[in-house]
Amino acid sequence: MTIKAGQSIPSVKFQIKTEDGIDEHSSDNYFGSGRTVLFALPGAFTPTCSARHLPSYLERYDELMAAGVDRIACLAANDAHVMKAWGDANGVGDRIDMLADPHLALTTALGLNRDMGSILGVRAARCAVIIDDGFVTKMFMEEVGSFEVSSASHVLSQL
Repeated sequence: MTIKAGQSIPSVKFQIKTEDGIDEHSSDNYFGSGRTVLFALPGAFTPTCSARHLPSYLERYDELMAAGVDRIACLAANDAHVMKAWGDANGVGDRIDMLADPHLALTTALGLNRDMGSILGVRAARCAVIIDDGFVTKMFMEEVGSFEVSSASHVLSQL
């Protein structure tokens, strides 16, 4: 079942690749304090994710920070090397944390795992989540094939 507003973020591990290597993070610690906007998507280097979803957060970064967001995180079922390469290819820098979830631990714990057929396999559903001090305050799930409520513009309108 997909996580809902009012629920706490489950305790699982995910990875972030830095210049120094691959760091494993606990969702408890990462999401436990402050306001995080997490957006999940099917995969790095995929069409809508690359052309619209990730760029929307880069374009609205300053406005999101000004609205009280402490961190922005992008979640996909790719490995840490791919997430870092995709972030680098898009000039993410330190503005967005690229969360790698190659074993679908966080994706499954949040109830976002969806079978996307023979090409993509099981991936994260497209969505955005506002998390305050470890608790989901707002959840924006996209219908299959849509990109509306998980955009940075929509999230910004909900802060």
